[in-house]
Amino acid sequence: MKKDAGELWEMIIKAGLKPPDTLTLMITDACNLSCPHCLLDCKGPGGKSVPGDIIAAIIDEFSALGGKRLLVTGGEPLLHPDWHDILSHACKTPCLSEVVLQTNGATVTGKEIKKLKLLDSAIFKIQVSLDGSRPETNDLIRGRGNFNNTLRAIKQLIEEGLGKGIDIAFTEMRHNYDEIPEMLKLADSLGVGRFIAGTLIKAGRAKNAGWISLPDRTQVRSLIGLYESKPEFRRLYDRIGCISAIEWYKGKDIPSDHVCNCINMPFINAKGNMYPCVMNLDNDLAVGSVHEEGFNAVIFKGVEKWAHLPVLDKERSESLEKCKRCTGREHCHGGCLGRAKAVNGDVMSVEDRCELRREVYYYGIR
Repeated sequence: MKKDAGELWEMIIKAGLKPPDTLTLMITDACNLSCPHCLLDCKGPGGKSVPGDIIAAIIDEFSALGGKRLLVTGGEPLLHPDWHDILSHACKTPCLSEVVLQTNGATVTGKEIKKLKLLDSAIFKIQVSLDGSRPETNDLIRGRGNFNNTLRAIKQLIEEGLGKGIDIAFTEMRHNYDEIPEMLKLADSLGVGRFIAGTLIKAGRAKNAGWISLPDRTQVRSLIGLYESKPEFRRLYDRIGCISAIEWYKGKDIPSDHVCNCINMPFINAKGNMYPCVMNLDNDLAVGSVHEEGFNAVIFKGVEKWAHLPVLDKERSESLEKCKRCTGREHCHGGCLGRAKAVNGDVMSVEDRCELRREVYYYGIR
């Protein structure tokens, strides 16, 4: 049954869901790296690339439905043969306020930089992955030579005037967490726009990589202590940083209206399956195929399938015994149900960052 954007919007609201605002769109599952923490378990360089005309149609329907922010990802999106045409189309699409290319940086050379500069759009940004302030730390995850190659690419992008549109993206893990202060200094010295971090999810390829793990409570406590005691670090962080634990700390006394972001931040993989959120990759919630049926048609099919998620999220936050006794309950609300399912296999379980969150919420109290 075909629905226009207005009808579909009303249907989403009536179902108690949030309309799509940020779309993470996987244009290829091909990747030149084999990172052990890859959530999507991407393929090698010979992976599948989605035809450019299909990608353009998805972007158009997403925008027409009121979507504002597009994250173009992979795999490594620069391995898609039509990556420049896709980004160019996105940057010219009405209503979009931000188009972000998520790249590992290793394939960014002079030729690619010239093409990126040609986009010349105020809404275009580049998010480059770097998982350490030193070669030995980053390359442990991303492969020998990646640190130097990525740093060289970032510097070349900056030389071409793209610096303020660059974010450095960092995955928080036990072996690299203590380098966060140095990562902030590195980002600042380079002149990029932001340094953003997200905590490792022990799912996907990371589930079988026993040697990588989440930061521990001592590391989190130390970082919060640094933010509290060192004004220079605090000023630098507040200017360019976004790190999970510090953001929890800054907001811990502020009750949140947390509710599952389902379909507010949908994810479409290279097979054309849509998930309600990039953090909620439960195959039972996948709907497809966007490539064959279109964005709106799949949203229409997914509304009924996803309508229970906000209700489930609320029930979960109210029923978890550990949450009932936590001082951070009104801020955390049980954390992310997608993470809980991905890591523990049970949506009604405590999420994997619980002890780290508690370390933040009880900082200075114990």
